[in-house]
Amino acid sequence: MAKTTKNKKRFKQKLIDKYRLVVLNEDTFEEKLSFKLNRLNVFIFGSVFSIALIIGTIFLIAFTPLKEYIPGYSSTRLKKEATQLVYKTDSLEQVLKVNNQYLQNLRELLTGKIPEVKFNKDSAMQAVKKLNRDSLNLEPSENDLNFRKEVESEDRYSLFNPAKKTSEVVFFAPLTGTITDRFNIESKHFAIDIAVATGTPVKAVADGTVIFAGWTSNTGNVIILQHAAGFISVYKHNSVLHKQEGDMVKSGEVIAASGNTGEFTTGAHLHFELWSEGLPVNPENYIDFE
Repeated sequence: MAKTTKNKKRFKQKLIDKYRLVVLNEDTFEEKLSFKLNRLNVFIFGSVFSIALIIGTIFLIAFTPLKEYIPGYSSTRLKKEATQLVYKTDSLEQVLKVNNQYLQNLRELLTGKIPEVKFNKDSAMQAVKKLNRDSLNLEPSENDLNFRKEVESEDRYSLFNPAKKTSEVVFFAPLTGTITDRFNIESKHFAIDIAVATGTPVKAVADGTVIFAGWTSNTGNVIILQHAAGFISVYKHNSVLHKQEGDMVKSGEVIAASGNTGEFTTGAHLHFELWSEGLPVNPENYIDFE
């Protein structure tokens, strides 16, 4: 027991024994610096320095860009950009679905396709039989008679009767070039094709609003304008579109550049359509392309 106490005292004495650290000039043995130290001070200073070094290293790795140079760590900026790209991709997919649905609905509207409505004829006949015919007034009113006369006098739904010209809208040629295919109802070519070099500016034929501007697999870059008096102009196979949906355009303003995009094209040209009140009309009846 006495030996253990003696060893502890000796160890404690070694820790507090003072030493002098001297820095000398090797040539002149002149004393430059001197420090009074003991083992305990050296141990405490070394521990504090080591802890500070560890904390500083952790801080640099956690809160500074230096961690990007350590294998296994990725850039925070790259993570943010990747997250933003994921969100943008999802948004673009949603916008593409909406645009495709809008284009499909617009195509059916322009081509006059109406979905067939099926109903049970037997149920309809039974409902008619249940009605009291004596209580029904089947005589047309004066308004009904006037409306029937108006409809009969106007062949509103005939594709073979071109729409009448209107003084409210003055049309100008979207561009000048060689006409390769003309308006033909029999072949269902409701447009005029004008061959031009790729990149030729395509201009709005009249003041209007962009109601569609996007890509379709068949006709490439397409832009559609709505004008006054129920007119709609369609420009297909463009290489570049300069306007977006909702933009207001003036007559003669450049809206696109001609091109050769889409599956239904055999060369650089503009496929131009003109519609009036939902019916295709011959653009040459309204525009001088020469």
